[in-house]
Amino acid sequence: MVFLEAKNVVKQYAKHLALDHVNIQVPENTIFGLLGPNGAGKTTLIRIINQITGPDSGEILLNGHKLNPSDIRRIGYLPEERGLYKKMKVGEQALYLARLKDLSRYDALKRLKYWFEKFEIQPWWDKKVEELSKGMQQKIQFVVTVLHEPELLIFDEPFSGFDPINANLLKNEILELKKKGATILFSTHNMGSVEELCDHITLINKSKIILHGPIEQIRHDYKEHLIKLDFNGDIDVLSEKLATPFKIRETQAVNQHTSAFIEMGQGGSVNQLLSSVINDVEIISLNEVLPNMNDIFIRVVQQSNQ
Repeated sequence: MVFLEAKNVVKQYAKHLALDHVNIQVPENTIFGLLGPNGAGKTTLIRIINQITGPDSGEILLNGHKLNPSDIRRIGYLPEERGLYKKMKVGEQALYLARLKDLSRYDALKRLKYWFEKFEIQPWWDKKVEELSKGMQQKIQFVVTVLHEPELLIFDEPFSGFDPINANLLKNEILELKKKGATILFSTHNMGSVEELCDHITLINKSKIILHGPIEQIRHDYKEHLIKLDFNGDIDVLSEKLATPFKIRETQAVNQHTSAFIEMGQGGSVNQLLSSVINDVEIISLNEVLPNMNDIFIRVVQQSNQ
């Protein structure tokens, strides 16, 4: 079921076309990656979904109905920019932001206690925001974003300012929120995080959608028919015994063995590859090489810029 949908969304600022008939469909209870280079239009789309600004044409649908002002309570938004009042104490600010989401003081304090204990940040309650590091401020913003348990969560560069340990903590929490039924729109330049977290992605460049779909399907669509063969033996012998249409692209020495990256070539099969070398080298493992999202991102953006 589609939970969030953008239909033919257009947004222009003066002479700059930020979004050009953009269409996305975010399935319910998935983590959906919204990707693109700087200035591609991602933040504009996020601001329209959050009703911070409106589209010039097109519409946003939430759970099948046109987005309206009351839907803002069903959304949690963690912006890339810090949005906390620096002179306020952490606790009173978190409580204030929770009350803006219609939580009672009792429920807000109860939930804040749970999250502050979970993140081990109780000692920060009476500190001023300006005393906290960038990463600590982002933790507070994450807590107040998810506190009212919204159906749709929008995270814009959520790992900015985090060390690897805290970034991993946040990744686990995002996955847990998905398990509990949330639909998550996730914008980042970190392609490693995309591969770890996202079920589907949409790639925007120069205001237009240039790639979209389930992430595993996209990786298969862009594969180069490359096999990684780990073996013990002489690389020259392997090269000599490889039959057409196989070709070694590169080799790497790995501990006690060698890895050869072999192009399959048209009509080539794994069985044919194995039969041509199995009597001359000791095969340790054989795996198909799928491109990572970083390589696909660069390739598709460069193609669209030509």
